[in-house]
Amino acid sequence: MGCMFSHLAAKFAFFPPSPPTYHLTKNPDGKLSAVSASSSSTFPAAGDSSIDVRVVKTRRGNKVAAFYLKNPNARLTLLYSHGNAADLGQLVDLFVQLKVNLRVNLMGYDYSGYGASTGKPSEYDTYADIEAVYECLQTEYGVGQEDLILYGQSVGSGPTLHLASKLPRLRGVVLHSGILSGLRVLCHVKFKFCCDIYSNVNKIKKVKCPVLVIHGTEDDVVNWLHGNRLWKMAKEPYEPLWIKGGGHCNLEIYPDYIRHLYRFIQDMENTTTKSRLKKIWQEICRRDESKGCCSFKLCRPKCPSCPRPSCACGECGCCCKCECPSLQGCFSCCKKPSCVGCCCPMFKCCSCFGKPKCPKCSCWKCLKCSESECRRSCCCAGCFSWLCCCGGGKRKELKTRGGETTVAKSEG
Repeated sequence: MGCMFSHLAAKFAFFPPSPPTYHLTKNPDGKLSAVSASSSSTFPAAGDSSIDVRVVKTRRGNKVAAFYLKNPNARLTLLYSHGNAADLGQLVDLFVQLKVNLRVNLMGYDYSGYGASTGKPSEYDTYADIEAVYECLQTEYGVGQEDLILYGQSVGSGPTLHLASKLPRLRGVVLHSGILSGLRVLCHVKFKFCCDIYSNVNKIKKVKCPVLVIHGTEDDVVNWLHGNRLWKMAKEPYEPLWIKGGGHCNLEIYPDYIRHLYRFIQDMENTTTKSRLKKIWQEICRRDESKGCCSFKLCRPKCPSCPRPSCACGECGCCCKCECPSLQGCFSCCKKPSCVGCCCPMFKCCSCFGKPKCPKCSCWKCLKCSESECRRSCCCAGCFSWLCCCGGGKRKELKTRGGETTVAKSEG
């Protein structure tokens, strides 16, 4: 039953143009070129070295057609996964505009069964397709994930998020009219099916780079709520672009589309690993402060407002002290506690985080100690119950000497 539903979902998900809008031919120099089915025009034109036409073999045995457009001023590369009813022949003009206006290199490819690519389209074939194209970018053009932005339109959001979830150092992701999953588009359900395809609702949580979501508010194919939820679920969401009145296939004609996309590309160019880590740390601190307690989880009582902890010990180098005014000096974690007093009314002797040192024998004390002299001299009376100083932290067995019972003390 699951396979039947999955096959049905795949039939609704893929609509390759038939016949294809282009075909590939080999030039006398051995290079490939694409010929348009409608105008019989050839691209790249003779002498044009800005476009490479390639065929890439996937791990599932299919051969995938891909166009690589080079921009000499580019710092980043865009890997474009198109929608379900288009092929490269229809998109080459858009690719040229994006390459020029965004100042990027661009790699576009056809899924298995689309255009000049062999095989039949399926979810797992598209995963193999994008993996093969990414490997081609690495080996043939020297593009690493740090210089790569993945762009997925509609169904293309599926392979895009699949690859993005596997690349921890990816520069960025763009989801253009993205879907939560295949069946959620068809049935508008809110729960998970085992037979569902393109479970983006789960994979978006694994993406560790900035995610830009672009969606039309009047999209009658993939409801705007898909894009809105994907944006809310992203770990590092970028300012989204909700195009008022935009549909499913016409967002490129709106001026805000290229303007917002260009700003995102510029921000990604200016982003370094150091700045990303700093931004993530600031976000963690903001979340911890909103919880109203110490970000190092050292505050046992609830404190109303607690700033970032700072080191309180200059000797051992292992102390983090809560700077909360109501608990000033009460929480520090030292390997060698040395306090003899207490500043906190709720916790005795907790400037050592509950591990006081006895001024008499320089070892930890115990409330349960039977020795009255030890109990009187202990600084931790009323504090936590620690092991007895008479045994250096552990009572030893009683020894009998000449009829007298004594307690053996250990060192330290």
